[in-house]
Amino acid sequence: MAAPKLRSIALKCLERWENETVHADRILSDLSKKHLLEPRDHAFVQQIFYGIIRNLTLLDTCIDHLRNHKGLKHRLRLILRIGLFQVRHTNIAPHAAINETVGLADNRQTRSLVNAILRNAQRKKDELDELVESLPPDEVYSQPAFLIERWTQHFGQEATTKLCAWNNEASCVYLRLNSLSNNPDALQSIRDSESTQAVEAAPDDFLQLSGPVPRDWIDQGLIYIQDPSTSLSCQLLDAQAGQNILDACAAPGGKTILLAAAMENSGHLLAADCDENRLERLRENLNRSHVKNYQLAQIDWSSPDKSAADFPAPASFDSILIDAPCSNTGVIKRRIDVRWRLREEDFLSMQAQQLVIVRNCLPLLKPGGHLVYSTCSLEPEENQQVVDTLLKEFPDLQLEGSQQSQPWQDGFDGAFAARLKLNS
Repeated sequence: MAAPKLRSIALKCLERWENETVHADRILSDLSKKHLLEPRDHAFVQQIFYGIIRNLTLLDTCIDHLRNHKGLKHRLRLILRIGLFQVRHTNIAPHAAINETVGLADNRQTRSLVNAILRNAQRKKDELDELVESLPPDEVYSQPAFLIERWTQHFGQEATTKLCAWNNEASCVYLRLNSLSNNPDALQSIRDSESTQAVEAAPDDFLQLSGPVPRDWIDQGLIYIQDPSTSLSCQLLDAQAGQNILDACAAPGGKTILLAAAMENSGHLLAADCDENRLERLRENLNRSHVKNYQLAQIDWSSPDKSAADFPAPASFDSILIDAPCSNTGVIKRRIDVRWRLREEDFLSMQAQQLVIVRNCLPLLKPGGHLVYSTCSLEPEENQQVVDTLLKEFPDLQLEGSQQSQPWQDGFDGAFAARLKLNS
């Protein structure tokens, strides 16, 4: 597809993102399908769309500097964001970026203004670089000041700077080889492919992928796309063949598939979620990934009395995994607009919801069984504080261990997991 058309699609993505409550990944997916984008074109639109969201405050600060803080119509600002992002944050040839972005403007006068501002940005590169160096971290990294302040308090300034930089990088694509496919030759072929490479400090079945994901690898259930940090909770749970296990917040299914593999597709794996649409996606992923030992249930653990009639019996599970809904601060790099949705009060409100979910799941655990609580959050309110509260509230619970993935240190998404035993 021609470059001007792709930039026009990126503009449509930005307009929809600012005018609706739909998440960025859904917007990109919808417009990509609508325009039948090939993988290379999809990647181009994604680079611009996601890159602007990651650098939103910084781009606007530079635009205001170039315009001497004069007002701009909103659509014009969106177009300038597209052009300035390409000029300052990509390897796209500046002349091509400017010329094609100018074409997005509606009339000659606007096109002239866009051209002038973007060429001014090109000429004043050193001046803009100096401006950036003088800005506070929340503007440099386009991340809310309250997040930077709390991360600095919890992790220190150096780690926070690394985390902010990490959040603004394009995500790597990791895949996990699926042993349930029962096709060792095909799995070895993927491992030997020039587009994959081993991932240091990750389980052996995880590989990093360069380039588009081959559709047949997914369709045949040979791989599942997921970050290595997702394996922390499943490693702690240590599922065994023949057990009865509950995955309480299972969709979209990455951890469920890991549990099924550890169980060797034997025993019973109840995969639950509160949302009917998410359950359907979960079903598709489990079937594609050759999971045979599962049962689905639509259960809202916040209000279990309103859920499925076949609610599990008390003390019926050997192990329970609760990958709880959370603020997602450990995966801002992937869920790129999370930063613009969070509020300071969200962490305590999430904690309250997380505790309700655990309290409603705990009676389903057999004495002597294990519950693993996990999140993709970096925040103590959602992680250690939840565990501490549970240990105080339930004397029969015992903490057997916990793990945490910190992006600036481990190179993967942020995640937390704790293993609790219910004493007999």
